[in-house]
Amino acid sequence: MNAFAHVFLAAVVLGILTRLWLGLRHMRHVARHRDRVPANFAGHVSPEAHRKAADYTVAKTRLHCIDEVVSALVVLALTLGGGVQWFHDVLSVRFEPGGYMHGIALIGDVVLFTSLVDLPFTLYRTFGIEARFGFNRITPRLFVADQIKHLIVAAVLGIPLLFVVLWLMNAMGDWWWLYVWLTWMGFNLLLLVLFPTVIAPLFNKFTPLEDEQLRTRIENLLARCGFRSKGVYVMDGSRRSSHGNAYFTGLGAAKRIVFFDTLLSRLAAPEIEAVLAHELGHFKLRHIAKRLAWMAMLSLGFLAALAYLMQQDWFYRGLGVEAQGTAVALLLFLLAVPAFTYFALPLANAYSRKHEYEADAYAAQHASAGDLVQALVKLYRDNAATLTPDPLHSAFYDSHPPAGLRIARLQSFRPQEAS
Repeated sequence: MNAFAHVFLAAVVLGILTRLWLGLRHMRHVARHRDRVPANFAGHVSPEAHRKAADYTVAKTRLHCIDEVVSALVVLALTLGGGVQWFHDVLSVRFEPGGYMHGIALIGDVVLFTSLVDLPFTLYRTFGIEARFGFNRITPRLFVADQIKHLIVAAVLGIPLLFVVLWLMNAMGDWWWLYVWLTWMGFNLLLLVLFPTVIAPLFNKFTPLEDEQLRTRIENLLARCGFRSKGVYVMDGSRRSSHGNAYFTGLGAAKRIVFFDTLLSRLAAPEIEAVLAHELGHFKLRHIAKRLAWMAMLSLGFLAALAYLMQQDWFYRGLGVEAQGTAVALLLFLLAVPAFTYFALPLANAYSRKHEYEADAYAAQHASAGDLVQALVKLYRDNAATLTPDPLHSAFYDSHPPAGLRIARLQSFRPQEAS
């Protein structure tokens, strides 16, 4: 192995050891606090619900740790173990090495292989853990249908995109990475347009919100916030899970507001308004635009790095591959980068938590902080979210602030701030 191989192996090993250490810390911390509801949630969350959340969190974390170990072993098998080279050689019998069909087949087969490895974990997560704790509602038939649809959508969108990327990498000289970046950004904008009207309806049914009183309340909130929406819709999330959620989708004036039917069944109208005010805060404070800008800059940097690495023999040899070319370089880069970017996760999540606090403050100004607190407590309880995460694990992984800190900050707002 060359020097880069040793660096890559060290990054993978350090990453998996860190994941396991944090996971064990988290499970022990949650289990240690299993039998005592935090004081600021007493009276709102029963001891039984708190214990359920602890057991659910431990079960999910344990499976996640096993999944992470297997994923790391798969990456090592594909790279240092010669897996990518094996796929390359087998496909070379049927397709011309270095050709577009060979490159698309190589990347597609590796993606399919990793998806098949992950399938048992998805099955156990869905029909094991989620079912055991009363959240799963998806049937085996619907699960299979979803997987087939995901595969078809990925192929319809991914294969043409991959062909264009490989063509640009071959045809555009030293500046190919800039053209690929522009293509990638355009593709993401296209997805924002297609998702609400074409892709999402393939998996769920969306119907206009029929509750006149709630719709009027929402329209008044949108008017106060100066927000334009194409419509307010209810999604049949209860077909698959009892978890509740709400989100925005779409681009520009075509944005849609989507509520899970499970969310509407649990929250009162003022609480729904407060949750929506929080989501509106993300838009009005330009959090979405800021995140997209960061993603754009990072993707540009990654593509520039790939342009350099694909010219270096040590990059291929260090990842266990003798063959070279655009598709091989792209695949190896996608496999190797997560080993190094993992350690930047706390920074990204700290940035996200900052945005969540800001959106909460916005909600307190345009709705009611008290109603948002009540909504969050119900969601924590009904979704079995732990109220006692390990602080270090939370700082590393959580994109949202811990329940206790978030509730305490919302309760600090004066009532007049929520007018």
